[in-house]
Amino acid sequence: MRVSSAKIAVFFLILSICSCSSVKRLHDGELLLTKNTVKIDGDVNNTDEINGLLAQQPNTTLLGIPIRLHIYNLARENADSIFDHKLKSHLDSMTAFDKFISKKQLAKVADYKISFNHWLKKTGEAPVVYDEKKAKKSAAKLSLFYESKGYFNNEVHFATDTANVEHKKVEVNYNVTKNKPYYLDSITSNIASKEVDSIYNLHKNETLLHEGDQFNFYSFEAERDRLSSLFLNNGIYKFQPSSIFFDVKIDTIPAHNDTRVPVAIRVDNYGVRTTDSIKETPYRVHTVKDVNIYSDYNTTYTNDSLKQVHYKGYTIYYHDKLRFKPKALTDAVAIAPNEVYSDQNRSLTYKQISNLQTFKYPGIEYNYADSTKAKLSSNIYLSPRPKFSLGFNTDVTHSNIQDFGISFSTSVISRNIFRGAETLELALRGSVGSSKDTRIPNNNFFNLSEFGGDIRLNFPRIWFPINTDKYIPKSMTPQTRLSLGTTFQKNIGLDKQSLSTILRYSWNPNNKVKNSFDLMNVQFVRNTNIDRFFSVYQNTYSQLNDISDAYKGNTNYYDENGNLTIPQGTTAYIADALAGNINGLSPGTNDYNVVRRIEERRKRLTANNLIFASSFTHTINTRQGFDDHSFYQFRAKLELAGNTLSAFSKVIDFNKSDDGKNQVFGVPYSQYVKTELDYIKYFEIFGGDVLAFRSFFGFAIPYGNSDNIPFIRSYFAGGSNDNRAWQAYALGPGRTNNVNDFNEANLKIALNLEYRFKIFGSLNGALFADAGNIWNALDNTDNKEAVFENLSSLQELALGTGVGLRYDFGFFVIRFDTGFKTYNPSREAGNRWFTDYNFRSVVYNIGINYPF
Repeated sequence: MRVSSAKIAVFFLILSICSCSSVKRLHDGELLLTKNTVKIDGDVNNTDEINGLLAQQPNTTLLGIPIRLHIYNLARENADSIFDHKLKSHLDSMTAFDKFISKKQLAKVADYKISFNHWLKKTGEAPVVYDEKKAKKSAAKLSLFYESKGYFNNEVHFATDTANVEHKKVEVNYNVTKNKPYYLDSITSNIASKEVDSIYNLHKNETLLHEGDQFNFYSFEAERDRLSSLFLNNGIYKFQPSSIFFDVKIDTIPAHNDTRVPVAIRVDNYGVRTTDSIKETPYRVHTVKDVNIYSDYNTTYTNDSLKQVHYKGYTIYYHDKLRFKPKALTDAVAIAPNEVYSDQNRSLTYKQISNLQTFKYPGIEYNYADSTKAKLSSNIYLSPRPKFSLGFNTDVTHSNIQDFGISFSTSVISRNIFRGAETLELALRGSVGSSKDTRIPNNNFFNLSEFGGDIRLNFPRIWFPINTDKYIPKSMTPQTRLSLGTTFQKNIGLDKQSLSTILRYSWNPNNKVKNSFDLMNVQFVRNTNIDRFFSVYQNTYSQLNDISDAYKGNTNYYDENGNLTIPQGTTAYIADALAGNINGLSPGTNDYNVVRRIEERRKRLTANNLIFASSFTHTINTRQGFDDHSFYQFRAKLELAGNTLSAFSKVIDFNKSDDGKNQVFGVPYSQYVKTELDYIKYFEIFGGDVLAFRSFFGFAIPYGNSDNIPFIRSYFAGGSNDNRAWQAYALGPGRTNNVNDFNEANLKIALNLEYRFKIFGSLNGALFADAGNIWNALDNTDNKEAVFENLSSLQELALGTGVGLRYDFGFFVIRFDTGFKTYNPSREAGNRWFTDYNFRSVVYNIGINYPF
């Protein structure tokens, strides 16, 4: 039995780590903290919220083993002085050894050992030595935490478990007794400014503090934020949150068990520091008297040198020539003349101007407009970006189609095309790739290519004949995109030429919600090399060739090896078979039906496609940032295709295809309804680990002018972002076993669960389980093994499990996943679990960033 040296090295590394004592670096009298246990009123509570209060945490573990601690313990203490001493000893007594290694090389070896020792310490984790002072600090923080929840008479004690002291290990137990909580009693207000008091009373019913609520410090903080925002957005310019006080009198020894506390909300006047004192001034409501927009601001300009134009109460200043339509500028400004001051309008103006993508980050300032200091003047300084900009990007790619590829894109952006802050973008893109596929008739290294171009016109508003401001105001940052693009593919599938045009509207009702509406999404796809079908789809060819071997056709259909020639032999044989001219291959037999299905699939995949669709996509994303590990994302999409052309067919006499389908420019248009639901949820677990879940459901139903879904709109299963135990397009449909080279269908269900954990440094690990499959449903496919018949078809959900590694570079993540076929629905019932759970059937995936 042969064992590789790599396996032996890994075995001894694991053995050395696991056998290493976790307390070997501790000095006499030191104890390794191995566990914290917090009990609240006798019940264990080790939630992230509670554990985060403890000043000392045990060393991190992986599957119960403190791997990083063991790695740290592999390092030598005072390695620099040890290696320096050994190096000096060698240099002083070099004799025969000098024949094999020079002094310079020996010094490099010593440097390497020192660097490696430093790496072990940096990658590892020093032992957490129990500190009684930190335990007392933890107890105090627990007490303060429960005080903030209203338990002012709580008691916190801690004790050490000395059972393992002889092994230099210790556990700490914290016991919290909450006792009775306190509740809010009467809530009154004492506001110095009459105008602020009036605003407060108008919105009093929105308060977050209610009589009878349990005392909670965070409720007071939230109420302070609410009041600050309320006053700032209702005319109180320069309101200071520090003016808000909550007078709460708490008796820690309540009489007659009365744990109710009255609350007085106090808002003081505005404090202005003078030379030797603070002068108080009552807050008052301010209005915006005028709004000045500097459309091409430059610090070298003076107001005397600027020209101006007045538009709907705004004054627009410019130098030499006004390059923007006044309406385009004022529509982006949420601050309006003669309206009450609102700090929210300032933030909204920043957002809307940035949405124009025409100006740099704007400057907005307020000044008092008169001596009464009751009116404000707002100045908005805009610095236009260059009229033209050029961009260029390259990337290295890998996919199931190409082994290696290089892609590039370049674009030219022209801003303010029609003086309304519109942008016109001209883009060229392309890629060349290498594939070892023998079906590609090209021996060059780069034997795949794709080139295309796009013209995109963007409007920072809804471009529509009817005014939509009532339904989609400018605060939702609406955008309109009109694009036209084309693509040419060579040696990818059947070679394609495509032409597409899109009219898309998008808007954001709030920071978490985004809507996108494609009023028109037209795509025309032309296959330019349909004679390659049986060369590309070799599984299909093998099925046909096997049948032709059993039921011989004309000898002219075969080559010298007895295989059907492509395309002459395959085309002629199928025609004879379906006409009943092949002996033994009778209509109604299983092999006859297979030939019929092959021909239907060939016609479908070689047919040109015309898709005239409209769609609406609604997305909710609660993620607050890249480090947010507790959020959800929901996306719902509805797409309708072919209905407009179908309506025109009532009044226009379209040409008909041989099978009676309406044609436009000689191509039957697709007609279907398609819906998709996609939900992602992250759960943050103790220690920063993350449990990520995803569910997907997609269903496209053909009707009217279509019997099936175009290939480019269908679903596939498998791949690095789907079920990682199967390669892309290799799973399904249903319980079929990789019948086609590119298996696809019109119904898809996918479920993914991934546990992500830290290993050390930037290296992270993952355990995952992927379930899902694709099926045909309500289309013209009659293969029962591929059709979703009823709920019992859910037994055909494939399950893949595995393990992965991720290396986080900060701005992107490289991941390597190993997927094992745990439940394979293509196997016979009763033989599906773990039959292919081995390294012969394993699938390795390399991806960029997380799969979901």
